[in-house]
Amino acid sequence: MSNIEFKIISYLGRTPNFETEVKLRDKGDGVIYIQEWNISSEKAKPTDSQLSALETEATKLLNNEKADAKRRKEYLSWQDQMEMIYKDQKNGTTTYKDHCDKVRSDNPKE
Repeated sequence: MSNIEFKIISYLGRTPNFETEVKLRDKGDGVIYIQEWNISSEKAKPTDSQLSALETEATKLLNNEKADAKRRKEYLSWQDQMEMIYKDQKNGTTTYKDHCDKVRSDNPKE
């Protein structure tokens, strides 16, 4: 996702459908703009200044999305996680919790 998408998510308070509700386009020079805003009944199309004001929040959402993507790669398969949980319950260990804590501490969110 681009930064403008995260600004729109911050503005709306939810993720819109970027194929039907909000259509973005590139002018060909790398500048992405809102071509269509099909949710005016929910909230008016934001101005450039309104979107600019959401830069900090958008950057936070982008960074958290990156952390989530890294976490998804580092967590083991659901089968391996279930095996760890079973063994932890059987043996009184904390292998699963320790694994999750490490993945989270290695990839913190803002």
